[in-house]
Amino acid sequence: MIHELREIVYSSFYAQKQQIKTVLVSVIGLNGSSYRKPGVRMLLWENQKMIGAISGGCVEKEIIRQADSVFKNGKSKVIEYDGRFRLGCEGVLKILIEPFIIEEEELQQFQEALDQRKTVKVESYFSENPALMGESYTQIFNQESSILSHQNILSDQYLKYQQMLSPEFQLYVFGVEHDAKALCQFASLTGWNVQMIDTLKGTSDVTDFPGAKNLIRLNEDDIHQLPMDQQTAVVVMTHSFVKDLTYLLQLHQKNFAYLGVLGAKKRIEKLIDQLIEFHPHIDTEFIDAIHSPCGLNIGSITPQEISVSIIAEILSVCRGKTPHSLSHKTLSNA
Repeated sequence: MIHELREIVYSSFYAQKQQIKTVLVSVIGLNGSSYRKPGVRMLLWENQKMIGAISGGCVEKEIIRQADSVFKNGKSKVIEYDGRFRLGCEGVLKILIEPFIIEEEELQQFQEALDQRKTVKVESYFSENPALMGESYTQIFNQESSILSHQNILSDQYLKYQQMLSPEFQLYVFGVEHDAKALCQFASLTGWNVQMIDTLKGTSDVTDFPGAKNLIRLNEDDIHQLPMDQQTAVVVMTHSFVKDLTYLLQLHQKNFAYLGVLGAKKRIEKLIDQLIEFHPHIDTEFIDAIHSPCGLNIGSITPQEISVSIIAEILSVCRGKTPHSLSHKTLSNA
């Protein structure tokens, strides 16, 4: 996930300013099953501070031990961690441990790629040949050029693990009431870029919403100005029928991955009737894409519980999954 890579990059830069060495730990292969999959990364400081994790917490002690030589000699290494005997997981992890340094110019280029919502490509080159292993490394690219790169190496001498990271997932929350604060906080903990939307006459401040990246004040007729894409979810929860209707009339021309509207079933039926009355030729695909009442039916009562149900539904829709209990998952589908 791009937000995990962002935290790693910024943490490494911060450690470097304190003259603390860091190593990047990347899972580049898996034979069998594991808690986390290839492409997951973490950063380890020389003082053993960890940013992120590559497992549920059980592999990290071995990483600290294995990284000691990387800190001392500056040479990368590739290790295998067999979880079948240590964890009970039916998988063998292949892990790259390498020195990691991020320069200020590279940090700026990385942030520009995030701000411009570009896809980021990460390539890890590695070898199990002892003569080549120490030169293994990872490169980071945006859509046009290299952000963090070393000298090019011959592809036939090294194996390559490549990963494409989509732009940061963003959530627009239309509404600034108490329940919107809970959704903002829970979504930010998920790693999403949360943008709160208020009217021009609103009195709320971004500091009222823990985890929010921004609070945008807009006239209800200017919603078309907001940048949206297939890494965007929208939740309308203003508690005002008129505002919801105005927002939906604007949103029907936008590109997004998920649209949810808070409220009872009868309320959304009235909203849709009004939408069609104001816009008789509105796309049926847009109408069908509205999730309302938004959220999964998990018996939610409090704003916090409702937020969990909404976030769970967004994840299921964006990842094309039909929600069900994992305990019902058969071994053949695992």
